[in-house]
Amino acid sequence: MSDKLSNPGLTGVDLLHDPVTNKGTAFTEIEREKLKLRGLLPPRIFPAKEQAGRVLESYHAKTSDLEKFIYLIALQDRNESLFYQVLLNNIDEMMPIVYTPVVGKACQEYGHIWRRPRGLFITVEDKGQVIDILGNWYREKVGIIVVTDGERILGLGDLGANGMGIPVGKLTLYTACAGVDPLLCLPITIDVGTNNEHLLDDPLYIGLRQHRIRGDEYDALIDEFVTAVEEVFPGTLIQFEDFSNLNAFRLLRKYRGKVCTFNDDIQGTAGVALAGIYSALRITGQKLTDQRILFFGAGEAGIGIGDLISSAMVDEGLSQVEASRKSWFVDSKGLVVKSRDNLQEHKLNYAHDHEFLPDLLSAVESLKPTILVGVSGQPQTFTQPVVEAMGDANERPVIFALSNPTSKAECTAEQAYRWTEGRAIFASGSPFDAVTLNGKTYVPGQGNNAYVFPGVGLGIIACGARHVTDEMFSAAAKVLAGEVSEEDLKQGCIYPPLRKIRAVSAVIASAVAEVAYKQELATEPKPSDMLAYMKSQQYQPDYESYV
Repeated sequence: MSDKLSNPGLTGVDLLHDPVTNKGTAFTEIEREKLKLRGLLPPRIFPAKEQAGRVLESYHAKTSDLEKFIYLIALQDRNESLFYQVLLNNIDEMMPIVYTPVVGKACQEYGHIWRRPRGLFITVEDKGQVIDILGNWYREKVGIIVVTDGERILGLGDLGANGMGIPVGKLTLYTACAGVDPLLCLPITIDVGTNNEHLLDDPLYIGLRQHRIRGDEYDALIDEFVTAVEEVFPGTLIQFEDFSNLNAFRLLRKYRGKVCTFNDDIQGTAGVALAGIYSALRITGQKLTDQRILFFGAGEAGIGIGDLISSAMVDEGLSQVEASRKSWFVDSKGLVVKSRDNLQEHKLNYAHDHEFLPDLLSAVESLKPTILVGVSGQPQTFTQPVVEAMGDANERPVIFALSNPTSKAECTAEQAYRWTEGRAIFASGSPFDAVTLNGKTYVPGQGNNAYVFPGVGLGIIACGARHVTDEMFSAAAKVLAGEVSEEDLKQGCIYPPLRKIRAVSAVIASAVAEVAYKQELATEPKPSDMLAYMKSQQYQPDYESYV
């Protein structure tokens, strides 16, 4: 999938300043002579392994996670191959730094840690000129765009243009976790203002100093953007990321049948949560159709998970009505039920006939769910009484505290295990350390979207899918759950180790592509060996020889 040239076409300082072609001190004597690098580098040649050792020494000398983030992004800006080599070889340690939870802090401080631009910024002042801005990108071919308007960054809220850290980070994971070539990746922030007064008062804020636009003006800009992408980069996958509930659902409905697009907060989160449920059921020995799921939070993530679970239950024999009745929601006002007035449209399908209950604890005690899913962004809301009530109702209560970053988690892994005497099957959105309780060690699973969206993206790009369907995420969830070993399950871990993420992503990409071919959405010829083909499409961050 790479169009990186074996002959870089650059020499001297220009080559050293290009992160795609730069190898730093790894350039050989012959390359230095041929590429006019003599004297521009110190004389000693360091192979990649020794360069990586220097990187790790400097990385571990940093005294805060934010400093580590800044250091790694600086490395990415000057030597992309070395950055991905180091990241891949230390994925467990570094993924929380380059993405959640540290990327949240980086976004909050984005204007203060600014080094150099990455991606494209499109503002409301660019109306009528979006196609020209896309034409300023330095590559003629793009395979995937991750775009945000910065209004709902993780669980941190409106960060405006500072939200660019999310598209940049997501695309880093596309490459690290699935092998999508970084040359095919384009991060974009659409700056329509921010309602965050702290940022508007910050002299170093990088975005427009105005409040957010809404309504027709906003919709016209988004429509111009989508149309321009189709013209400049036809067939490109557009991933909507961290839009508010106000816009996320309707934009997905509007564009999913027109272009190749999905919303990771809705569909990717759903895929990884469903995979975790499939794995948990391998532990409990129960059927999906026998579950009763209670969601705390009824926004993009919660409704997306509920919809995908319902779809999976229909595939297993339930009617749509029966499947929807298996999912219940508690929002900021209490249990979502039919008798409530002014429910948002996306909640109506899950507004069931039941007495109104004012809070999460009363809902758990009344409904006795088998699975509790937190997608609220409200920390420490899975209190001891709530978790104990789950334990009273279930021999093996399934508790997912999925809100990001770590500071927003509904409960910690230790709390879930301790308050259920180690019986909980636990997963979280951000990582938690292993917990030892009464002599037994439990390894909590991280229900990170990185297990799903990179593989989905690889499969879509590789087969040239015209659209993205829910069936693709269902297929991804099933194969992800199947990649969890019995040894992992014995420790309570319901996701495979991160060190296997590239191999897992190739399997997911294969399953997604198979769905695309079955639904007649693929535009590329179908390979005879799908898995081998997906592996062949994965970018490898090895240095190329320029002689």
